[in-house]
Amino acid sequence: MSDRKINAAIQLLPIDTKEVRWDVVDRAIAIIDKSGLNYKVCPFETVVEGSMKDVLALIEKIKDVSLEKDCQEIIINIKIHAATRDLSFDEKLEKY
Repeated sequence: MSDRKINAAIQLLPIDTKEVRWDVVDRAIAIIDKSGLNYKVCPFETVVEGSMKDVLALIEKIKDVSLEKDCQEIIINIKIHAATRDLSFDEKLEKY
């Protein structure tokens, strides 16, 4: 059951950075894009779909890369939806 697909909303908030904040967010979205996970960029967060293991590894990579660059401090807000079945964006959005 640990390889079931979950949905996670990831919001990166650069707090102390020498860069333009949007550049930090753009770099995080590029990392998400390269992950191969299904994702949707939304106005306040990016939602990804994948196994818990893959999603947590992605979040760690976003954290590491953000702090390795010119960010001294960040906040990452995460919402996770998990179930006993695979979850998908389509399931949540089909009525719209």
